[in-house]
Amino acid sequence: MIIIKAAYAIEDVPGDDEAFFAFIAYPIDLFEEGSVVNVFTSLVGNVFGFKAIRALRLEDVRFPIAYVMTCNGPPQGIQVERDIMNKYGRPLLGCTIKPKLGLSAKNYGRAVYECLRGGLDFTKDDENVNSQPFMRWRNRFDFLMEAINKAEAETGERKGHYLNVTAPTPEEMYRRAEYVKEIGSPIIMHDYITGGFCANTGLAQWCANNGMLLHIHRAMHAVIDRNPSHGIHFRVLAKVLRLSGGDHLHTGTVVGKLEGDREATLGWIDLLRDSFIKEDRSRGIFFDQDWGSMPGVFAVASGGIHVWHMPALLAIFGDDAIFQFGGVTLGHPWGNAAGAAANRVALEACVEARNNGRELEKESKDILMNAAKSGPELKTAMRLGRKSNLNSTRWTNWM
Repeated sequence: MIIIKAAYAIEDVPGDDEAFFAFIAYPIDLFEEGSVVNVFTSLVGNVFGFKAIRALRLEDVRFPIAYVMTCNGPPQGIQVERDIMNKYGRPLLGCTIKPKLGLSAKNYGRAVYECLRGGLDFTKDDENVNSQPFMRWRNRFDFLMEAINKAEAETGERKGHYLNVTAPTPEEMYRRAEYVKEIGSPIIMHDYITGGFCANTGLAQWCANNGMLLHIHRAMHAVIDRNPSHGIHFRVLAKVLRLSGGDHLHTGTVVGKLEGDREATLGWIDLLRDSFIKEDRSRGIFFDQDWGSMPGVFAVASGGIHVWHMPALLAIFGDDAIFQFGGVTLGHPWGNAAGAAANRVALEACVEARNNGRELEKESKDILMNAAKSGPELKTAMRLGRKSNLNSTRWTNWM
C-alpha cells in the first residue's frame, strides 16, 4: 500500500511577496495513535533542514476528531479542577515566587504561605526551579506543603502550589510526582517543551490516573515560535499541549511585558478551552477544530501584569483563566500577604462590576478607585503599579 501526502492549495501571504501558504493533507494512517511525538517527527522532523528551503513555518494543524479521540487530553480539565479546588465564578489568582533562585527551602515556603494567606489561590515554582544545591526538591516540597496546610487552615479555602517535577530523567520525574501525591498536594508542574512531549504525555497519563492537576510551563517556546518566517506558531504548540495533556498553559497576556496581538492570543486561548473552534483567519485560525468531549485547559496570563491590568485581563480572558501577578505581589511595600490581598480585592471588584453589567475596559479606573477606598493594600499596589509601568501613566492624577 502506498500512502502519500498532497498539497491541495497554495495561497499568497497578505503583505508578503516572498512567501506563500501551502495547505498539505496527510493520511491519518501515517501517524501513531495518541502520539504527539510521532506527529511532530512526521510534520517537522527533517523538512526544516532542506537546502532548498530558505524559511518554513508551521502555522496551523487540523487534527481530525478520530485522532483527537486517541490522545490523553488534559488530566482533569477546567470543570473538574474547579470542583477539586472549590472555586467558581471567577478567574483564579497565582504568583511565581521571586527571587526564583537562591532562597532556602524554608524561606521559599514562608513566601508561599504569605501569598496564599493573603488571598491567592496558587503559587508557583518558576520553570528553572528543579533541585539545585541551595534547595533540593524534597526539602522544598515539604516546606511548601507546610505552607499550604497552614494557609488553608487560616483562610478556609483550598490552596495549591505548582510543584515542579521536571527532572533529568522520566524515572526521576515520576519519583518526584509520587512524593507530591504522598504529601497531599493537588497539583504538580512540568516544563513540557524542555522536558519533552514523551515525558509530558506520560506525566499527564499519571496525573489522570492519580487525580492530580498538571500545570504546564512553556519554557523555550520563543526559540521555536518567535520568528515570523521560520519555526512553529504557538497556536500549534498549544494544540499539541491539549492533546498531550495539561490542565494549565501559559498563553501570554495581551497586556504587560509579554504583550502580544489580541486577536491571535484570543484565537489560541479558544483552541485551548472550547469544544469546537471555527476557522477565523482574522485570529490566525486556518481550520475548524473539533475537540469532541476533550476537556479544556486553563489559560494562564503572566508576565509583567499588575492590578491596573485586572479589568482588561478579565475582559480579555473571562473566568476560565489564571492571572499570575509576580512583582506587584512580592514587591508590595507591606509584604507578600498585602500584595496578594490587593490582587484579590481588585479581582473581586472587577468580577462584581462585570456581573452588574459594567464595561470593564472603559470603566476600569473608576472600578479600581472605588475598590481602593476600602482596600488600603490595593491603593498602595495601584501607586506601585502606576510608577513601575508606563501603561499606567494615564492614571497619574487620580490620587
